[in-house]
Amino acid sequence: MPIIRVEMWKGRTEAQKRELARAITNAMVEIAQTTADATIVVFEDIERENWAEGGKLATED
Repeated sequence: MPIIRVEMWKGRTEAQKRELARAITNAMVEIAQTTADATIVVFEDIERENWAEGGKLATED
């Protein structure tokens, strides 16, 4: 049972997440030879102030 965790900045709509879940699941089924029912996608929305890259918070841009 594959579990795919997607961490991204907060702000995506439910419709966007639904489309992502479908696309990610389809890719796992096709490439990893698993089933859609066995594939779990977990979305974690991260606030920009809790995300840093290159030593700078995303809110510093």
